[in-house]
Amino acid sequence: MAVFNSERKLLLISNSTVHGKGYLDHVQDEIKDFLGSAARVVFVPFAVYDRGAYAVKAIERFREFGIELRSIHDVSNMQRAIHQAGAIFVGGGNTFRLLKGLYDSNLLAAIRETVEEGTPYIGSSAGSIVACPTLKTTKDMPIVQPPSFDALGLIPFQISPHYLDPDPLSTHMGETQEERIIQFLEENSEPVAGLREGNFLRVQQGTVTLKGQKAARIFRRGETPTEATPGFPITELLMSHAGMNT
Repeated sequence: MAVFNSERKLLLISNSTVHGKGYLDHVQDEIKDFLGSAARVVFVPFAVYDRGAYAVKAIERFREFGIELRSIHDVSNMQRAIHQAGAIFVGGGNTFRLLKGLYDSNLLAAIRETVEEGTPYIGSSAGSIVACPTLKTTKDMPIVQPPSFDALGLIPFQISPHYLDPDPLSTHMGETQEERIIQFLEENSEPVAGLREGNFLRVQQGTVTLKGQKAARIFRRGETPTEATPGFPITELLMSHAGMNT
């Protein structure tokens, strides 16, 4: 079986807020456990327009966790801040804007290198998608144009967050999320994890474990989609037919 680089530690969250709860409430215990004693958490707020307001929101929430967080947009040397970070948190928003911001700030290589060395990475929604090989499984509008669709490539599969099942009672005639993912697989080989709201993946010690209260929908090229149960490793399901060491 192909394996992930065992040094990489990632927490990839479908959404930062679930119905009836506050910002990151549903993953607060997981975040604290995942980060442990990590200090100097660096926040990347590039997915939203008002980076300052977004940073304040994240800083205040992490302070409630007992964790100090600093926004990358407030530092003069962004690459150095990434390399010195105890952990990296990439927030959600528009995936095209986020990826363009990473390119514009020359942070892609710095983040890859730092995570490769074992620095924990947390992504939420768009922040989870940019951990993938590309942003092609986003549902966002291309409000800006990044130089490339190539993303961080920290994992060898794609994530489709906020996954919604087809509604059999709906009269809407547009494509479902499942149909769009199948279209992706007509042109691409990477498996796709459809993460329903409240789902998240923990990648650690070469294993991908699905967590949350709901099953995830796993798509593989040429195969019928399957349901993955929370609490169990799903590493093998997320490897392409050719296999991939990363």
